[in-house]
Amino acid sequence: MQINNVTLASIAVRTSQYPTDNLPEFLIVGRSNVGKSSFINTIINRKNFAHTSSKPGKTQTLNFYQINNDFYFVDVPGYGYASVSKERQKKFGTMIEGYIKSRENLKCVFLLIDYRHKPTEDDVLMYDFLKYYNLKIKVIATKYDKVKKSLRDKQNKLIKDTLKLNEEEEFITFSTISKKGRDEVYDLIKSML
Repeated sequence: MQINNVTLASIAVRTSQYPTDNLPEFLIVGRSNVGKSSFINTIINRKNFAHTSSKPGKTQTLNFYQINNDFYFVDVPGYGYASVSKERQKKFGTMIEGYIKSRENLKCVFLLIDYRHKPTEDDVLMYDFLKYYNLKIKVIATKYDKVKKSLRDKQNKLIKDTLKLNEEEEFITFSTISKKGRDEVYDLIKSML
């Protein structure tokens, strides 16, 4: 997939601020610090287009990145970060739920989890929440390169078992360093456009 142009088309906190052109959308969700910005930058082949932050919980809006004038990546606030107040977390939850319920053109949700660890309780809750809405979900396990080869089979099983993934729900292992998984994400996007 050739990425020719990318723009931050809209920064939204309410439905009235969403793009109205009905292009296909791919939602990106994950825990704070799981590497959502790095994932976006790797997919769009740009260094620092989506800003990575040393401080988790920085994204506080829905960011619509228009790619090739063909589709959007929608980046939402990360979940599970302790320093974000309960009230703000609830607001984020309502904002994400509002988005999910209102978008006919949502093609797939990329749920990013950290490959180095067992999926957290929040990861499981998010996965179940997305399944409840019958959304197409693709789990992306980031930071793949940070796990020793000898431990990868164990990690694969741990992720599958914790999220209760069935055979059709294979996850993609992803590395921003080696670009592992990028072509699989491209193929998935192309199949839905």
